[in-house]
Amino acid sequence: MDRRDFLTTLAALQVAAKLDAQTSNGMIYRNLGTTGQRVSALGLGGYHMGVPKEESESIRIVRSAIDRGVTFLDNSCDYHDGGSEIRMGKALKDGYRKRIFLMTKYNGRTREMAAKQIDESLRRLQVETIDLIQFHENIRMEDPDRFFAPGGALEAVLAAKKAGKIRYIGFTGHKDPAVHLRMLDVAAQHKFHFDSCQMPLNVLDYHFRSFAHQVVPRLVKEGIAVLGMKPMAFGAALEAGAAPVECLHYALNLPTSVVINGCDSMARLDQALEAVRTFKPMSASQVEAIVAKTKQAALTGKYEAFKTTSQFDGTAQHPEWMG
Repeated sequence: MDRRDFLTTLAALQVAAKLDAQTSNGMIYRNLGTTGQRVSALGLGGYHMGVPKEESESIRIVRSAIDRGVTFLDNSCDYHDGGSEIRMGKALKDGYRKRIFLMTKYNGRTREMAAKQIDESLRRLQVETIDLIQFHENIRMEDPDRFFAPGGALEAVLAAKKAGKIRYIGFTGHKDPAVHLRMLDVAAQHKFHFDSCQMPLNVLDYHFRSFAHQVVPRLVKEGIAVLGMKPMAFGAALEAGAAPVECLHYALNLPTSVVINGCDSMARLDQALEAVRTFKPMSASQVEAIVAKTKQAALTGKYEAFKTTSQFDGTAQHPEWMG
């Protein structure tokens, strides 16, 4: 799908996604694919929970986000060597767990390693059930084969679901749309339906190895929840000329169930919430005006290092996870 076609069909994609968005007290709530769950359109990124020097500040950010309407929380077993999950687990005490939809990710490619990481996440988060577990870093063409292989990660995930440890199953990746599309193809061959799929969706992605153009339409067609991450490309979109709020508006304007944003300070959280409060569906011309600002910077891919380098590839640093 070329960019002109994408702009003209964006409204149709939003309708097809059946997000049925509603606003309450400044927060937008959307359907999570075909799961029947309703979640906040803004998700709180887990990696950034490990950034504040003081643990108490991370807890304050999580609880403030929930108090102000955020219900979708992101995390991963490898963020800060599990530190992000520990902090989030402490923040979810005192009744906060009941108010949110909790997602985390695992990296294990074998049944044994995936099961181990899922159980470790449950302990760190101090919960009995994780609402959504996601296969992390689907970044190699062979990763889908590892996921579905005999003795692979899917076996651990299905066992965990049967035991009541998890509810829904998804996958993530930040490297190349072709790898995501192959995961969907291999899933279809195994007659398996993912509940969610997470990927970078930002004003740089629009121009280079675009998940928005190549993967999002397929997810909408299959009823898989679209989870956008890196809406500011770890700050690179701002270097390329975009403003923070318009970056979030762009991502919210896609047929995303959730846009996951890292907030390592109260100021960042305030900024994200203001973007949600001021968001209105955009016309094709409005979208084009925003993405035009980053076109030249985006074309080489240098601003999306998670696509073009191994800098963000946690599984590359830990061969023991791979099996």
